[in-house]
Amino acid sequence: MRRRLPAVALALGIALALLAASPALAAGYRYWSFWDGSAGGRWSYATQGPSMARPADGAVQGFRFSVSKDAAAQAAQPRVAADFETVCGATAPTEGSKRVALVIDFGVPADAPTGDAPPEAAPRTACAQVAPEATTAEALASVAKPLRYNSAALLCAISGYPKQGCGDQVADSAAGTPAPARSAAPESGGGPSAGLLAGIAAVAALAAAGVWQSRRRTR
Repeated sequence: MRRRLPAVALALGIALALLAASPALAAGYRYWSFWDGSAGGRWSYATQGPSMARPADGAVQGFRFSVSKDAAAQAAQPRVAADFETVCGATAPTEGSKRVALVIDFGVPADAPTGDAPPEAAPRTACAQVAPEATTAEALASVAKPLRYNSAALLCAISGYPKQGCGDQVADSAAGTPAPARSAAPESGGGPSAGLLAGIAAVAALAAAGVWQSRRRTR
């Protein structure tokens, strides 16, 4: 019986680790992802947030609201091509400013929070004409107010959508939108989840307690 205590503690710790880790592995997030447009109309997941990115004249920036996993390969892209001429071709360049083509995709009703709905079915496009040093966030604010941010400066809403919430975690069954930045998605950083770390700590603590208890009783 005494020898079985460490094994029982270890088994219990492993069970706790799995329970702690599974919600983080199973969940997705409801958020605005941020994209850089490139040649050929393609999109790539942005490596900077919109408040840090300073696009050049002629750049295309995209935003998509959806329920997605927190990973570039699994995030939903804007549903129209990244085409500067289509968006800004009719806007003449002016001295002392730059043109940034913006694609704002409010997503589909299935991804909307409860009680809310996308304000537009099709993606919206706009040509922002802003100062040369302006960030993407400033360009977005010039054409799509009101914007809403949380206390951590994460972009929560564009043109008032959604009305509430910000990067909320959702059940795995709702995270099935096919292929978030840094605009509103919680960053995973590629490391283990907090739940997994807590489970590992539980394993170590319980196993150590079992060994100590077993040795104490044999003395």
